[in-house]
Amino acid sequence: MALAINVSSSSSSAISTSSFPSSELKAPRIGSLRLSDRVNVSSVSLSLSGKRSSVKPLNVQSIAKESFVPSQAASMVTSEVTEKLDVVEMEDFEELAKSLETASPLEIMDKALEKFGNDIAIAFSGAEDVALIEYAYLTGRPYRVFSLDTGRLNPETYRLFDTVEKHYGIRIEYMFPDAVEVQALVRNKGLFSFYEDGHQECCRIRKVRPLRRALKGLRAWITGQRKDQSPGTRSEIPVVQVDPVFEGLDGGAGSLVKWNPVANVEGNDVWNFLRTMDVPVNTLHAAGYVSIGCEPCTRAVLPGQHEREGRWWWEDAKAKECGLHKGNIKENSNGNAAANVNGTSSTVADIFKSENVVSLSRQGIENLMKLENRKEAWIVVLYAPWCPFCQAMEGSFDELADKLGGSGVKVAKFRADGDQKEFAKRELQLGSFPTILVFPKNSSRPIKYPSEKRDVDSLTSFLNLVR
Repeated sequence: MALAINVSSSSSSAISTSSFPSSELKAPRIGSLRLSDRVNVSSVSLSLSGKRSSVKPLNVQSIAKESFVPSQAASMVTSEVTEKLDVVEMEDFEELAKSLETASPLEIMDKALEKFGNDIAIAFSGAEDVALIEYAYLTGRPYRVFSLDTGRLNPETYRLFDTVEKHYGIRIEYMFPDAVEVQALVRNKGLFSFYEDGHQECCRIRKVRPLRRALKGLRAWITGQRKDQSPGTRSEIPVVQVDPVFEGLDGGAGSLVKWNPVANVEGNDVWNFLRTMDVPVNTLHAAGYVSIGCEPCTRAVLPGQHEREGRWWWEDAKAKECGLHKGNIKENSNGNAAANVNGTSSTVADIFKSENVVSLSRQGIENLMKLENRKEAWIVVLYAPWCPFCQAMEGSFDELADKLGGSGVKVAKFRADGDQKEFAKRELQLGSFPTILVFPKNSSRPIKYPSEKRDVDSLTSFLNLVR
């Protein structure tokens, strides 16, 4: 069955060359269309059951640029070529988000491209967000794609970039970090400083600042964020919003709109779509990588683990954002991160509620540490109830407690966030949540569980080895 989509643009969505470098004095072409032309295609027939050659998008090629920032030289071009989109009239994007809440990703993508024309671009990371490019292709509208080349990506990601360009007949607009800033960071701190003092500084130089430059030449951008990707930071993202962090072409707060067409789509459905449409994907996915970023900061996850556990695994769950989507992290009235990301609040329900799990106070765990000749072995989880990775292991830990009831092994929990965090880091080997410790009999020092496999069988096996 063919799906007919009416693709047209009014005079208010004319495409401008003002965002191209000064050397581009002639109107570039997208396929056979001049950018100064009006697009008025009555209908495009998309056969979802046929071969992809039956789909004929308008975007055959996009012009690669070093920056999206418009040059002053563009003002020298004739009025026909330099006609710009008017500043998008103020609109209630919250209401628009509500109206699109039940819309399909294809509908949302079509609306985004219709409203912003050449002043919007897709942010492509080289992971499953290739689905965004497929949706844009299916609309039949011209579209732009950009990507942040940090210099630390996996070889598989670079190969995917090349494959995607050839598959869709486009040119990805790559953004690069400032060479002087990268050089200073590496010379002062080495190549892997993020393992020692956190990833934020490196991400700020290699990702956030290049993104900021890119977005200054746009009025809107499209991301592949999904609500199920990170329960702590992405669970409430709308399908469209005024970007809370970055500025767009006109400058100032509210000058940039952020579209999230797959916000309400689950990861499995994205993959079903990719397989159905035979879209090229990163070969790292087949090796267990789900969320893919830079090579040193990305690894495969085990079955049952959340996809974001493969990113910056040495840090707390609160730090699972690199800064590109910092606006997802809410703040309370005191300016602190909200409890569902990094806090302690009485409104956050406690976890590990089995009657066989002992809840330890600060005094209780200090006493446990002082005992050199324990009558029983203990297994203790250091946790924070807001942490999605702690929440994910609640069932297995409660099951372990019930299984070990009356066996001579005590199962306990110690809430190690908030005021207890520094103590836990200093005395209890806390690195990230959750941290699991075994206090053997006849030993004063606890042994840290080294694996991220937190199922009952894995925990039991480790316990049997060291108890």
